[in-house]
Amino acid sequence: MKIQQIDNRRTLVTTKKYRKIVESSWFDHEKLAEQGDIIGQSVGRSTTYFFAKEGKEFVLRKYYRGGLLGNWLEDRYLFSSLKNTRAYQEHKILRKMRKLKLPVPKPVAFMIERYGLVYRASIIIRLVKNTQDLFHLLRQRALSNEEWQAVGQMIRQFHSHGVYHSDLNIHNILINKKGKLWLIDFDKGKFVEPGAISLQSNLERLLRSLRKEKNKYPDFHWRESDWALLLQGYLIQDRHI
Repeated sequence: MKIQQIDNRRTLVTTKKYRKIVESSWFDHEKLAEQGDIIGQSVGRSTTYFFAKEGKEFVLRKYYRGGLLGNWLEDRYLFSSLKNTRAYQEHKILRKMRKLKLPVPKPVAFMIERYGLVYRASIIIRLVKNTQDLFHLLRQRALSNEEWQAVGQMIRQFHSHGVYHSDLNIHNILINKKGKLWLIDFDKGKFVEPGAISLQSNLERLLRSLRKEKNKYPDFHWRESDWALLLQGYLIQDRHI
């Protein structure tokens, strides 16, 4: 990784592949918009921007807190060292998962902005093109039995390597028209021992996510019986290990 001190506040860290092209201006969504580089956005806790540079497509996401603490601190975190920042940790786990050939986006760069004892952070990853998340897909149609099993197989693939996803929900699972799946958003993700109890909580969180959206949207194409199909895929993958 290339570490570059932009000024007395900002530190830019870039992967080797992108260190010659990434600029600090890539982290300013207003400048990207002025230059006509924004190609889309997604609104959740914050706005995530999709943009194009150098013939490639990227995702810019700023770190925001959730819960009650987020009402007070919003996008600020206590700074102890660069390696302990949320962005550094997510960038690190993405690089490790890519080496394990897990289906995750390519990490590109991150920016840390220090303000005394606190910092703000943003991360840039490659855009996984021609995909949509399971939430939007399930608003349109039901998944086939094979697709639900494939989701379970993918999750087990991560769990077999001890990957804990801190917010496994249907918004963070992407699928393309050929049925290929990806997992995104590894803020606070970490490696644990395969078989750890915390990995089971991943599945429980995903089930809560499905039930929540079903209660909110009557036309949401999910049934409780679909969960059994997902678990079948999860266990099939387990037997292949």
